[in-house]
Amino acid sequence: MELLTRENPVFAAYALYSTLLAFKMFVVTFLTAKQRFKKQIFASPEDAKMNNKAKVKHDDPDIERVRRAHLNDLENIPIFWIVGLLYVLTQPQAIIAVNLFRVFFVARAMHTFVYAVVVMPQPARALSWFAGVGVTIYMALQVILHFA
Repeated sequence: MELLTRENPVFAAYALYSTLLAFKMFVVTFLTAKQRFKKQIFASPEDAKMNNKAKVKHDDPDIERVRRAHLNDLENIPIFWIVGLLYVLTQPQAIIAVNLFRVFFVARAMHTFVYAVVVMPQPARALSWFAGVGVTIYMALQVILHFA
């Protein structure tokens, strides 16, 4: 069986959850825009010129919270994409791999939810972050062991 085909259930799950993660990142982009338009606060003067009441500001707590959630995605999801693809090449057991991809996706979705949508006290955000990082570290170790 070819490893990088739809017939490989591990690659199919990787492709599905990777695409869902990309979509989730787009949603966070729109959450930032929603906050900016709701508060009429923009990062660039040319954007603020769209409305006389709009202003340029870089320290609004609500906008910055969503931006930080997005930055956290940018720090974690691309690493998952790289390590996850390499993990597919190790020919892992499908049940384990699919569940790892699923856990990572749910952890990142929960991280965004408790950080930027419905702010919850710690350790909610930390637990979701650790779950995602744990998955990536596990896969990275499996890749190292397989190819070393």
